[in-house]
Amino acid sequence: MKGLYRAIAMAAMLAGMGRAEAAAPPLDCHIGLYRLADGGEVDIGAGEGAHLRWRRKDGLTGEMTRQADGSWTSTYGWTGRPDGKPIAFTACADGGIRFGGVTGRRVAFDVTETRFRSGDVTLAGRLILPKGNGRVPIVVLVHGSEHDSARDFYALQRLFPSAGIGAFVYDKRGTGASGGDYTQNYLVLADDAIAAKREALRLAGRRAGRIGYQAGSQGGWVAPLAARIEPVDFVIVGFGLAVSPLEEDREAIAFDMTRQSFGPEVMAKAMQVADASAAILESDFREGYDRLDALKRRYGGEPWFRYVRGDVTYALLSNPPAMLREKGPLLFADVPLHYDPMPVLENLAVPQLWILGGDDMDAPSGETGRRLRRLQAAGKPITLAVFPRAGHGIYLSEPGLNGEQISTRQPEGYFAMMRDFILRGRIGGRYGDSRLYRSR
Repeated sequence: MKGLYRAIAMAAMLAGMGRAEAAAPPLDCHIGLYRLADGGEVDIGAGEGAHLRWRRKDGLTGEMTRQADGSWTSTYGWTGRPDGKPIAFTACADGGIRFGGVTGRRVAFDVTETRFRSGDVTLAGRLILPKGNGRVPIVVLVHGSEHDSARDFYALQRLFPSAGIGAFVYDKRGTGASGGDYTQNYLVLADDAIAAKREALRLAGRRAGRIGYQAGSQGGWVAPLAARIEPVDFVIVGFGLAVSPLEEDREAIAFDMTRQSFGPEVMAKAMQVADASAAILESDFREGYDRLDALKRRYGGEPWFRYVRGDVTYALLSNPPAMLREKGPLLFADVPLHYDPMPVLENLAVPQLWILGGDDMDAPSGETGRRLRRLQAAGKPITLAVFPRAGHGIYLSEPGLNGEQISTRQPEGYFAMMRDFILRGRIGGRYGDSRLYRSR
């Protein structure tokens, strides 16, 4: 749950990275969306390692661990604390569950696996539709910068169909079962999203209603670009940005200092660190380390320095130059550091819903929100929602032992807002504690 550069994950990955692709989780026959006897629903999806993860549409989630007797225990969010929800499944073929003492059945969908071409690359995709013959809106799920298989990990591929919305999920090139090399070239990724949209329409046939994109993080640069090249009916961007990648890291460092209540003098010093990081990135990790090292020696003992995190600067400060020179270009393959998304957004007539986190340390939402409101004032069809306490991924969090933020859940109203925008073309009046800004 990081921003474009996933800096903390990057620091861990640098030591042993080959191809930019995470190992697929073990298949589990219990993965699916379950409708419970009390009228609620719970999604069971792949988690980290041998774990599963449950999610509900109100934003609650937990990590599931199998016990020796075949039952499962659950912990709250990503905290590791027991949440008191015992979980048990019937035999795989039966499709039954007991979740927190309530029985339920797995929901059947119309599922079509597919391989489709984008340029000279073959991508792996999956269309999931609600059962029936009627027309339904379809949402194409566009990735962030992650290296994982979306087909394995994206719970929205089941949550949306359970709400009467078709979903098309596909593995980003160079990940999962898709071919090609991993890239962060937004134009290439936009072309892939367009190819996915066309494949979704082909497979859905007469059942296809309105179609659009739902994108998170880096997808906030990709999906609007795809919609500008080949229009769709709607675009949803969650925790994305209307600034460039380099501006993202700079704004994230400024947010680090603001959160700790440091003043203008410290902010000026922190911006020197941001500039030094930018120089390394602009050199494709070849040079600039002496400048950053000099700043570490000069300011490393000052109280503010330990709070410098940014979205990529943390990794540059935490890893040796030799390793960064070797691994950095692979992780940052083709990132357009100076990409300005505003010309696309200024010329995009497609209705958009942007959902931002007011406490997003990885992709701070301040300047993006201001730019989107200016576009609203200019008449662009943009709806903006800000969950004030949410961080990246629109996750709420709590402080951990070492000062890091541990994700707990998503805020109530987040899924409902996306659902309503897809089904109705607009959102209602209230979604949890979000602040809503609408075009006039």
